[in-house]
Amino acid sequence: MHIQRIILFTVLIMCSRGIYAQKTSITKAQFDHVNLNYPGLEKINQLFLSGKYNDAATELLKYYRNRTGVKHLDFNPGDAQKFAGKKVNENTLDLANDILRHKFKPHKGYPAYDYGKNINWQYRPVQDQLLTTFLHRTAFWEPLGVAYRQTADERYAREWIFELRDWVRKNRQGAYPDDQEYAWKAFVVSFRLNHWSGYFNLFLNSPNFTPQFLMEFLNSYNEQANYVVANYTDIGNHRLYEALHLMYAGSTFPEMKTAAVWRKSGIAVLNEELPKQVLPDGVQFELSPSYHIGSIKIFLDALQIAKMNSAENEFPASYRNLVEKMVMAVGKYSFPDYTFPLYGNAFLTNKDAMLKSYKTWAQVFPENKVIEYYATDGSSGKKPDYLSSRLPDAGFYAFRNGWDAKATVMQIKAGPLAAFHAHPDNGTFELWVKGRNFTPDAGSFVYANVGNQENVKRDWYRSTKAHQTLTLDNSNTLINKAQLNKWETEKNLGILSYTNPSYTNLNHQRTFLFIDQTYFLIIDKAIGTAKGNLGIHYTLKEDSKPFCDNKKNMVNTNYADGNNLLIQLLNKDKVNLNEEESFVSYQYQKETLRPAFVFEKPKNDHNTQSFVSLLYPYQGSLVPNIKVTENTGHDPEAGKINLTININGKINAIKQDLNL
Repeated sequence: MHIQRIILFTVLIMCSRGIYAQKTSITKAQFDHVNLNYPGLEKINQLFLSGKYNDAATELLKYYRNRTGVKHLDFNPGDAQKFAGKKVNENTLDLANDILRHKFKPHKGYPAYDYGKNINWQYRPVQDQLLTTFLHRTAFWEPLGVAYRQTADERYAREWIFELRDWVRKNRQGAYPDDQEYAWKAFVVSFRLNHWSGYFNLFLNSPNFTPQFLMEFLNSYNEQANYVVANYTDIGNHRLYEALHLMYAGSTFPEMKTAAVWRKSGIAVLNEELPKQVLPDGVQFELSPSYHIGSIKIFLDALQIAKMNSAENEFPASYRNLVEKMVMAVGKYSFPDYTFPLYGNAFLTNKDAMLKSYKTWAQVFPENKVIEYYATDGSSGKKPDYLSSRLPDAGFYAFRNGWDAKATVMQIKAGPLAAFHAHPDNGTFELWVKGRNFTPDAGSFVYANVGNQENVKRDWYRSTKAHQTLTLDNSNTLINKAQLNKWETEKNLGILSYTNPSYTNLNHQRTFLFIDQTYFLIIDKAIGTAKGNLGIHYTLKEDSKPFCDNKKNMVNTNYADGNNLLIQLLNKDKVNLNEEESFVSYQYQKETLRPAFVFEKPKNDHNTQSFVSLLYPYQGSLVPNIKVTENTGHDPEAGKINLTININGKINAIKQDLNL
């Protein structure tokens, strides 16, 4: 009896997995979206016209398995020969085997979750809408395809086919109230188009990839592509991705009746959006270094797809020129180790990843010797012929004294209002000296709230007090709209001065002085009638082990290698130095406690209040001996700077009128 139950249970399982395989009768309607007049489909068309729909589908599958004129940017059927028998990356194999058990890992910021034997596509193990949208992008299926390509183990192919059919069956349009926020959000649908076109090639030669499944796949793919065409996001990088993924769809499946519509729609949108979304200085308008680089990839992938389809002339020369300017902007806002500030929900990159990007860019723009310089890590090409630089439309400024690992570089953000990923952080900066980023931006930790429910972590990382700038009563600045007052890049004294209408009745004027290409003086002025507690916030790297001297209003790092930083307030009036709780997030949903502090004083009347800070990088364990003399006419509140700075006997006279 026990054996009989096992046999019965096994049969039931096999039946449930094979329920679709039994539906072998292919109907005329399943060909509605296929252009049977497409070159190469003549035999298929004859079978179709004869009413032999099963045979027609069988021939169509043979056609896809043997076609050579269509290329995918990532995965192609012929690739299997190159990878067959090679050892699968252990992590990839673990992910693939987890998927066999319905343990999915849609987002790298979270572990794999069990979605159940009867897959529950609406399961939300954590209240982060990003995890759910990533689930419905279905990128997590890629390990199945990679494992199958290298092992030819049919378990992986069977599972992908089963799960795709299961997804289609359970996630039809309107199947649940919020489907347009998740499974049928146009942005998410477009990513499915992109991923499925690659997986199609990975599994195409599997014996489990049947003519019936082919027709189901093509019909679902057609529905989703048409959905994106009709439901583009209004603005932002989402619209760019949707357009690119429609180009993928149209070029990967040119046999579909509306393939040309998909491809042309994508091209039209990208041509339209490039000048809208990219500022004249070459920075993508969301002002996020990471999303800027992602946008470059979108625009260049589109060019490559167009080239494969002999449609390069559908992108004008101005398109290519502006993308080249985008690439050049990356070098300006980056540090010598190829990392960049974590503004606007950016996450930390690394040199290997950026070198890979630059090598791709160098192939597209071979005549640009500066891009070649970046791509070869300086071994060839031409080093930029400038040091300090600005991207004026984005409000990204950089002071630097060199391009190599020994350089001092300060990246500053003081620009216009930006949408989507922007934080209220005008005036924030990151200081990089001799290979160390002393003051990394907080990052973002998590991107979004869940519906109308606030996310405390998200709100903290976006708060003004989490950045290195001025606050009033620790509240968020209301406007990012910096007005440039002065920008000079003389060798002995570099100057950046701007004014931002940060609060109601309170403007923040911040001036950076880069002195002898060595150290910085930062002058902050709170101008207006508003009253409250003013704070100038500073943050340090998590491993800096700072010493805080409240009496002298100074903080210094204590790195064993001697590469250290002193931050000292030079005010003569009463200012309090207090430590703050602060975090830094280099990766999604991962954070580290790090040192932070704030210089505070009250603003009790209409008079302008100022803070003057010295940031001095030094070598060794002894803190520099600094003496500052205020000369006649020194009046920071009035914009008059007249100081003599003596650091270990080296004297600099700083005299500036910030009103000129």
